[in-house]
Amino acid sequence: MSNSLAIAAVTTTLQQILTAGVTADPDLNDTTVTILPLDKARGNNTNNQLNLFLYQVLRSAAWSNSDMPRQVKPGETSMPPLPLNLWYLLTAFGRDNDATQPFGHQLLGKAMSVLHDHTVLSSEDIQNATAATLPRADLDRQLERVRITLQPLSIDEISKLWTGFATQYRLSAAYEISVALIESTRAVTTPLPTLTRGKSDQGISSQPDLRSPFPNLTGILIPNQNPSAHLGDKISILGDRLDGSNVGVIFDNPLWTAPVEIPVPAGPDATATQVNVTIPNQPAVWPAGFYSVSIAVQRPGDSFRRTTNQLALAIAPVMTIVPASAPAASNITYTATVTPEVRAEQRASLLLGSSEILADAHPAQTGTLTFQSGPITAGDYFVRLRVDGVDSLLVDRTVTPPVFDPTQKVTVT
Repeated sequence: MSNSLAIAAVTTTLQQILTAGVTADPDLNDTTVTILPLDKARGNNTNNQLNLFLYQVLRSAAWSNSDMPRQVKPGETSMPPLPLNLWYLLTAFGRDNDATQPFGHQLLGKAMSVLHDHTVLSSEDIQNATAATLPRADLDRQLERVRITLQPLSIDEISKLWTGFATQYRLSAAYEISVALIESTRAVTTPLPTLTRGKSDQGISSQPDLRSPFPNLTGILIPNQNPSAHLGDKISILGDRLDGSNVGVIFDNPLWTAPVEIPVPAGPDATATQVNVTIPNQPAVWPAGFYSVSIAVQRPGDSFRRTTNQLALAIAPVMTIVPASAPAASNITYTATVTPEVRAEQRASLLLGSSEILADAHPAQTGTLTFQSGPITAGDYFVRLRVDGVDSLLVDRTVTPPVFDPTQKVTVT
């Protein structure tokens, strides 16, 4: 995701990358990188100077009708993000107007070399550039990477551009930066989850080819056939050729710096076709969200461990919410006590009936979230907490047939 500061974040990041890369050259250490309109860029400056001018913003056709990744699930309705491709003109001004040597040529060559080595703006690049001047920018959290592409311009295009700028032509190169996805501020409309998916709630099943001689995984069983697990749940990982020694289940999450392996001792919890493991109940360490799961095992006759393919596992948040009842005529502040704790970089929202309410800012890891709701029509509303695309479990599958959990409901009178 990214908010309306995405354009400014791209410009600031490019400016910092160019400044750091170009001034590292001893011949060009007096270079300044500006972002001024071309008719005002040079001014009275006589030193080496690069000017980065955003001259065009176009809608990305590839993303025009796409939902924001991981934030909109099948069956939900949302306003697509605003996908933007940004076009910059990089102009070089040499020291003393290149009177003694072609500093402008040297400067442009160095700048193009720097951008050639930064074909993608990493999250670290964006964070470092925006932390001080644009602290509310969240372009670094965007799943789609921001790419830099050199755009060749014909003589006709250059002529038209500089005629429109009403200034004399200077040595320049054009770049396209794509894509910046500005998230819509309109809430997602989300229906309540399905209670059952066909006979025995099995839905459609498929079976991969198990003829491989190597260990492989085919599925994960979660207690009560829930779509997501909770911290402390004992899950069963199904597969083939999982028996052996030194068995360990490897979990990984995008918010972790390294995977976590949980050893499984030999016995009934580690067989050839199934490995059972308990998810640690550590709310401060294991965030809600999507995980990858694999198994490492040393097969009989092997002198090393083999690692299986990865499967996805969702760990759902658990919440209690207050107030349970509020008047319809007022704005309502809902407070949710949450486990696992929600990290500052995680996106959290309250699904109130079919409406989504984003959480108030939480700059630090916390177990308490607040949500500001405007006036709501009187009635009973089931609620869910969504953290990084994973919803709290609203359906109680411990009973037959399944029902909505009556504790996950608020009333507006």
